[in-house]
Amino acid sequence: MHRRPQLLIALALSACLLACAPQKEPFARLAGLVLDERLREISGMAASRVHEDVLWLVNDGGNDAALYAVSRRGGEQARFVIDGVANTDWEDLAAFELDGRHYLLIADTGDNGGLRRTLQLHVVEEPATLEDGSLKPVWSIAFRWPDGARDCEAVAVDAAAGQVLLVSKKRRPPELFALPLRPATRPQTARRLGTLAGIPQAGQHERRGNRVHARLHGQVTSADLSPDARTLAVMTYGDLVLYRRHGTSESWTKATRRRPELRALPWIPQAEAVAWSAGGRGLFATGEFSPAPLFYLVP
Repeated sequence: MHRRPQLLIALALSACLLACAPQKEPFARLAGLVLDERLREISGMAASRVHEDVLWLVNDGGNDAALYAVSRRGGEQARFVIDGVANTDWEDLAAFELDGRHYLLIADTGDNGGLRRTLQLHVVEEPATLEDGSLKPVWSIAFRWPDGARDCEAVAVDAAAGQVLLVSKKRRPPELFALPLRPATRPQTARRLGTLAGIPQAGQHERRGNRVHARLHGQVTSADLSPDARTLAVMTYGDLVLYRRHGTSESWTKATRRRPELRALPWIPQAEAVAWSAGGRGLFATGEFSPAPLFYLVP
């Protein structure tokens, strides 16, 4: 099995450096490696609310329409095919509880070319057992943007408010939208809530050194809402951005206007997926690479 020895050596050195360095907030540690070669383009992640120490993962578009369970160290647990839907461009994953049941929302929202007129969110009930099988969406949400196509790789669920939050990727500043979690009609039109303040952009030195990397630096690639619904975590290719609201009654429009807390990410090749742990004490982060390093961050 082909493994990229150079990457493994680099990860081992990174782990050593993280372990030996002073523990500054946020403390980031290498939790594991995702070695399953079927998970070559991880684009979304969510922590299980049913199975202890299990993470759910999905691949980017062009791969199978499948949901993967791995341990917190990255070891394969199970694979579920999602019947009746296609993986056009799956870009994020969110776990939530509603009416005493646990669900996973798959965001088919990627649109690099700006060509898609309608996008999809698929909700499946989280499996009770970790045995390979298949799942059918309990419901799906078809939607469009209010004013033309845009790319979106970051989706979170605020179940208490009955809404799905979506963040655009390439717009500056990134835009925040909302959709009803259980819409009565379809398709829906996403409602614009505002923009995200304080998303870091590449500095002058980075722009001089690598223009391509500098252009990508501040693009939003994933998001997740903490289990207590107080903190929205937004990932870019270079940073973890945290928006905290003053109580769950405060709107996300208001909370995301304030200057966020910023945390530099550890080295993650093409950082594409972030998820709060089930207990909400930290976050897991990984990227679109194989083998994929799996980091645990304590903000």
